[in-house]
Amino acid sequence: MSIAKKLVGQTAAYGLSSIVGRALNYLLVPIYTDVFLPEEYGVVSYLYAFVGFFNILYTYGMETAFFRYANKPGADRDKLYNEVLSLIICSSAIFTGILLLASGAIVDYKGYPEEYQSYINWLALILAIDAIVAIPFAKLRLQNKPIKFASIKLINILLTVGGNILFLVVFRHIYHGEYLQELRPLVEPLYDPDFGVGYIFLINLVANALLIPMLWKEFASLRFELNKEQLRPMLLYAYPLLFMGLAGMVNEVIDRILLEEWLPESFYPNKTNMAVVGIYSACYKLSIFMTLAIQAFRYAAEPFFFSQAEEKDSPQSFALIMKWFVIACAFIFLFISANLEDFALLLRSPEYREGIMVVPVLLLANLFLGVYYNLSVWFKLTDKTRFGTYISFAGAAITIIFNLLLIPVLGYMGSAIATFICYFSMATASYLLGNRHYPIPYPTKTIISYILLATGLVWLALGVDIENFWLRHAYHLAVCAAFLVIVWLRERPRLLLKA
Repeated sequence: MSIAKKLVGQTAAYGLSSIVGRALNYLLVPIYTDVFLPEEYGVVSYLYAFVGFFNILYTYGMETAFFRYANKPGADRDKLYNEVLSLIICSSAIFTGILLLASGAIVDYKGYPEEYQSYINWLALILAIDAIVAIPFAKLRLQNKPIKFASIKLINILLTVGGNILFLVVFRHIYHGEYLQELRPLVEPLYDPDFGVGYIFLINLVANALLIPMLWKEFASLRFELNKEQLRPMLLYAYPLLFMGLAGMVNEVIDRILLEEWLPESFYPNKTNMAVVGIYSACYKLSIFMTLAIQAFRYAAEPFFFSQAEEKDSPQSFALIMKWFVIACAFIFLFISANLEDFALLLRSPEYREGIMVVPVLLLANLFLGVYYNLSVWFKLTDKTRFGTYISFAGAAITIIFNLLLIPVLGYMGSAIATFICYFSMATASYLLGNRHYPIPYPTKTIISYILLATGLVWLALGVDIENFWLRHAYHLAVCAAFLVIVWLRERPRLLLKA
């Protein structure tokens, strides 16, 4: 239990920036769904789907490789840091240079409007900055400096959110004379109403560029060096993670791309495919609370699992962590799904709320993604990362196949179901393989029972139609409370026994 408590503490510390930062960033969803039409928001989601792939390509698994080799006995962490960061700087410069040179050709080939070239150029610079600062952030995690890590992450989010609010809310309303009209002469040189979604990309670029001075101490300690013999084993360790990451990104964002490309234009009357992408992407954001829990856990879990690998009771600790992780995520899935009508209000325009029923499916899908991340400890600790590649590629194939099959008949619900099938299959495959190569005594029946319990309670919450507002909400909260009561009754004897 002390090990589990330690992980909870680290998750809270490192996850603070992720949870609070993402929560602040989520304030942008009501703004975007109020300011932009679904088709305009679809452009942002569509281009950022490609950014997801390039983020993996830019770091090519070296962040995890840095953790792995820095935790080996006798490792020279400063030397490893210098070599990994030097390599990432060189490769990022090359990748971004290629994108900048090719942006015009990409726009012409796809027939995009001219302003798309600027968007692609800004995203290319964002990608380079993100990759380069990833290693100093990894160093902070390795040195167990959660306060500095969280502070810089939060400042970055505040700059992004603040910039969006300033331009898309304050300046926009002043410009159109809705309030503080006396300030309009000051705002006119700064705000262009025709710039539209360009503000999203440009503000992101400026906020990310400011990360470099905030991490200046970490950059100032860099001594540029590239040692082929030192980097070669790290690259061999990392390259399966690169392909695994690319395959994982297929699972995460390919649905937006395929919706735009594969959806029959007549499926949703009076809506372009890009508008459908905007609706689906906005509803997908409502699953962010599950994503937050998983991301916060991953920040602490990866270095934690490596550091605990040699402990005699580590398998039992990993099993205990998995159980409570699933309980927490199952409750998130239940609470958001049961109170879906309230969370839907975050999507300001009713046009976006048309796709709201994809949210429970996506929440459950992401729960299984979190289970998979827990299960993946076996191939990372045994240096058998190729199995992660196999599983991720199988998941990518499942995602693509089921999106192609289901989008023409179910629209964006087909994409949500494809996501669930993918993550469930990946978790199952990792569990079966892990039992053979690195057995961990997971309480499988207990874990499955909690997931089924949460799913059944979601069905009860959504399946009972109560007209009275207050009675309906009381019923939904009672359903959520029932889950907590059952967990308490089942787990209390074990907790008392361990105490």
